[in-house]
Amino acid sequence: MELDDTKIFKMAFVTAIIGMIGMLIFAGTIEPKEVSIDEITRNNIGETVAVTGVIESLKYSSSGTTCFLTLNDGKSKINVIIFESTLAELEDAGSDVESFKGHKVKVVGSVTEYQSSMELILANANSLKLEN
Repeated sequence: MELDDTKIFKMAFVTAIIGMIGMLIFAGTIEPKEVSIDEITRNNIGETVAVTGVIESLKYSSSGTTCFLTLNDGKSKINVIIFESTLAELEDAGSDVESFKGHKVKVVGSVTEYQSSMELILANANSLKLEN
């Protein structure tokens, strides 16, 4: 069998389509890596991780558009930032951020660093859930 440009193009096209279908099928089942707070380092910056802990404190920025949570997993603490758009999503979903205070939650967020401290930025309204 002789390979010409047309046959190579067809094989590459079919392979690409199969790959995209596979990505669509499995994309919904990919879960973020679950870690404890003390495992989060600069090496994780930009990664999306899941952390479980109790919300110790909650405060808003002076403009009231950003919410800062302190999450404690029993060993370490981390700040979780919820920006205005995500706060609006939470409100639209019928969730009040204040109601999570003092409760054990699972947070999914992107790891960032601010003033030499690691922080999580809440991914979306579905990224903050009560745990039993």
